[in-house]
Amino acid sequence: ITLNGQADWLLSNPEYTAIIEGHADEQGTREYNLALGARRSNAVHEYLVSRGIPANRMKVVSFGKERPLEICSEESCYSKNRRAVTVISVDALS
Repeated sequence: ITLNGQADWLLSNPEYTAIIEGHADEQGTREYNLALGARRSNAVHEYLVSRGIPANRMKVVSFGKERPLEICSEESCYSKNRRAVTVISVDALS
């Protein structure tokens, strides 16, 4: 539902671009979590492209475990840190 809303909004507002950030929890190595974050952000990117958003309006980036929302060693925190975040901008992607 969230991604459908994002796709609809981006389709209605073609002057905006998006950066899709991939995040992971603290478990595992830095490299492993960067790869997980990349898979998350790429999955969102592919879905939005499938909904008609031009690929050149989006950029993907992975932060791995470097930018947690919650800091604790419990599943309740881990699940909040496993995410993809879409950041909207009017600036051109470089």
